[in-house]
Amino acid sequence: MENFSSKQLAELLIGIARAQQVIVEAVESARPGFKMTHLTPVLHAAAKLRNTNHVATLTDLPARLLLQCQGRVGPDIELVVRDLEEMLSAKPPDMSAAPEVGSLDMT
Repeated sequence: MENFSSKQLAELLIGIARAQQVIVEAVESARPGFKMTHLTPVLHAAAKLRNTNHVATLTDLPARLLLQCQGRVGPDIELVVRDLEEMLSAKPPDMSAAPEVGSLDMT
């Protein structure tokens, strides 16, 4: 199997988000108010949009794309490709320099 390009992966993720949006719209039509009352707050938490110090990760990206699909325009493929390339090229943090688990050292 070939390796996926960033653009192919972005297209796949956007397609999945659009499929999820169809399900959201179906639930919304059956239960008006579902999106704003139940889905949107949980989706914002999953996308970690309220955490201003959080750097977006691959784990957050699907929720962010679904949120964008709920708007009028939807996700921009070029921005998704750029985000993916940044996330995939980022080096994982060096855990050897991390403080011990349970340590309260804030320096």
